[in-house]
Amino acid sequence: MRTWVSVRFIVCGLAALGALAGCGGSGSSPSGSVLASAINTKRVALSVSGTPATTVVAGQTYSFTPTVSGGATVTYSIQNAPAWASFNTRTGQLSGTPQAANAGTYSNIVVSASANGSSASLPPFAITVAEANSTTGTADVSWTPPTTNTDGSTLLDLAGYNIYYGTSPTALTQMVEVSNVGVTNEVISGLTSGTWYFAVTAYTSNGAESALSNVASKSIT
Repeated sequence: MRTWVSVRFIVCGLAALGALAGCGGSGSSPSGSVLASAINTKRVALSVSGTPATTVVAGQTYSFTPTVSGGATVTYSIQNAPAWASFNTRTGQLSGTPQAANAGTYSNIVVSASANGSSASLPPFAITVAEANSTTGTADVSWTPPTTNTDGSTLLDLAGYNIYYGTSPTALTQMVEVSNVGVTNEVISGLTSGTWYFAVTAYTSNGAESALSNVASKSIT
C-alpha cells in the first residue's frame, strides 16, 4: 500500500510541473502512463566482454559465451557465424564441432547484444579450424641484399624481393613478396610437418627479376 501512495505522489509532482492537467482522484491510467514514460526514457548502456578462442582442432568442440552487463533482458545476434557452429540468441553462446572438411579460417565474426534501447558488440574475431593431428611451424628466411647487376654494374633501382617456397626444391609453388628493400628477413608461418625449401629473388622497379638464390631447407616436426 505504501508503494501505491509513492506512485501517486510522483504523479502529483509531475502534474504540478504541467505534465498533467491535475492530480488526485482515481487517475490510474495517467499515473501508469507517466510512470511508463519515465522508465522507457532511461537508457542503460551495455557492456560486452569476453575473449573467444581463435583456434579449434577438427573433431573437438568449440564454445564461447560473452559476458554482458548493463541489461536485464538481453538479445544476442551474430554476423558471419561459421556454418559448422550454432548461435543461441538468448545466451550469446557460439558453439559447434567442426569436422576435417571445415578446416580453414573463418573471419570477421561479430557478436552483438542489445537491451533497453542500447547495444554493444565485441571486436571482430576469427576462428581457425586446424586438421586433427596436424603440426604447423614457421621458418625465418633471411638474405643479403644484392648491390650489383649481373654485368657488374651498380644496382640502383632495387625495389623488393620474392620468397619462393614449397615441399620440393624443384617445385617452389608458393610465394611471398617483400616490397621493402630495407627488410632482409621474413617469417613464413603455417608450414605443415615435413621438409620445406626456400629461395629468394630480387626485383627492380622496372620489373626485372633475378635468378633464384641458393635453396635452403627446414624440417617441421
